[in-house]
This record gives sequence, structure tokens and C-alpha cells, in this order.
Amino acid sequence: MATLDRQTPTLVLAHALAAAERGLPVIPLTASKLPALRSPHHGETPRVPCKGECGLPGHGVHDATTDPAAVRALFAAAPRATGYGIACGRAPHRLIGIDLDVDPDTGNDSVGALRLLGLQHLFTLPPTVTVLTPSGGRHLWFTGPAHLAVPNSASRLAPGIDVRGAGGYLVGPGSATARGVYRLAPGTAHLEPAPCPRALLHLLAPPGRPRHAPQNSSAPSAPGRQGEGLVRFVRAARAGERNTRLFWAACRAYEHGYGDELADALTTAAVHAGLPVHEARATIASAARLTSGRPDPL
Repeated sequence: MATLDRQTPTLVLAHALAAAERGLPVIPLTASKLPALRSPHHGETPRVPCKGECGLPGHGVHDATTDPAAVRALFAAAPRATGYGIACGRAPHRLIGIDLDVDPDTGNDSVGALRLLGLQHLFTLPPTVTVLTPSGGRHLWFTGPAHLAVPNSASRLAPGIDVRGAGGYLVGPGSATARGVYRLAPGTAHLEPAPCPRALLHLLAPPGRPRHAPQNSSAPSAPGRQGEGLVRFVRAARAGERNTRLFWAACRAYEHGYGDELADALTTAAVHAGLPVHEARATIASAARLTSGRPDPL
């Protein structure tokens, strides 16, 4: 458990002001990571649906600001604040937070799950601001486009992976909580939040309207031009991306129902790109197991 002393609020205010100077809207937080200011509408009946329009502080993430004078005023109104939150989805950064939790009791491997998503959807994570949490997890900071509001979610992508987007907030580095202090990961303090990879952004974005299934959708699709495109995609792979491309293409083929028909062509393309034939076949077999729901052997 973290030891909180009289200097903690002063240090946290300094961290919050530094974040605000970088264009990150902030609010004061308690040691339990909740907004430190009580709602001015507490106890009112009926409950007032206000997001700060009344002009008073105490509206949680809606109070977040980058104005130094306003930040000081918020913290002056919350003298026991020991941390600060950074509002996500707000200009100019439109921050998106990927919260990778650690849960020894369940054995969830959120880092491994995110890596697997990268293999399945063909994205890699660029170097970006990373905050280490007292529980042993980490927050990855990314920026999003102006036209897209990423929603908050908990374990929707995979167990242990939470997302903070529009209307949410991240605990800022330097914040002291009941469990410890949030700190910047070594080697990331000088970085700016990196743009969110497009394929990951697609997973985070609100789902669109469901497409109508085509007639006879239970029948496997023929490889056709899409299958030819997957083969060309693998054939053009360079050193360092051959397995990733092959795995992604094989997953897409099996998902569309023609993985077995395309397996030989994908193997030939992978060998042309430089993969040993046995490695290519093992990668395709792994994709087949994954898309069928059967676990890979240990």
C-alpha cells in the first residue's frame, strides 16, 4: 500500500499541470481513483442530468481541462486529491487508453492476448507512452482520429483488456493510489502518444450494422479472387513478416470456408517468400485450429 504524505497533493498538482501543458485535460482523483469533487447535484430529486452546464465543478470527467488556472482551482477545491485523471477522446490528442490488467488468480495473459490480436488482424504496436500500474499492469496511450469516438469497454477485446475512450479517463503517471504509484515505463517518458494502428482502431470502433447473410451462407465460399489476393499477399512477404502474413491469410481463408482448398497455394506462396515448407504448414494448421475453436497443443 502506498504511503501518502503531506507533499503528495503538491506533487500530484505539479504532474497534472505538466500533463495539461501537453494538451491533456485533467481532473483531480482520490486515492481510490475516483473523481475527487462531489457532485453539486448530490441528493437532488429528481436527479439532474448535468454534464457541467451548471458551471459548477463536480461533474467527473466533464470537469477535465487544460487551462492551468482552472486546474489549480479544481485541485484547490479538492485538497485531499492524491492523483489525477486524464480525459480520453478529447482534442487535441483524442486519447485512447488500452488497459492491460494482470490477474494472477485467473491466469489471464492480457499482453499475450493483445499480441495474438495483432497476429490475427495484422497490426503491430508502435512505441508509445506506457504507464505502469501498481498492480503490475500497464496502460498504452494512443491517439485517435477526429471523426471516430471510441467507446469504453471492459474485456470486450479479450479477458483483461479494457479500453478507455470517449467519456472515460486514465489515471495519470505520478498519481498515488491506495495500492501504489502510477509511473511512466522506462524509455517512454520522451514519447508522444502514437497514432492507434488502423486495424486495432477497427476493433475498438463501435460495431456497424450487421450485414445480411447471403443466401446459402452455410455453404463454403469458393476461393475466387479473394483467395488469389491472399496468396499474393503471402507471396509478397518480406523477412520478418512471413509468418505473420501467412497466419493472417490462412485465418481469413478458414473464416470464409475455403481454408483447406487454399492451403496448398498458401504453402507454395510462403515457400516462395522464404519460409521452410514444414514451418508454413505448421502455421496454416495453427490458423485452422484457431478459427475452428480448437486450442493449439502445448
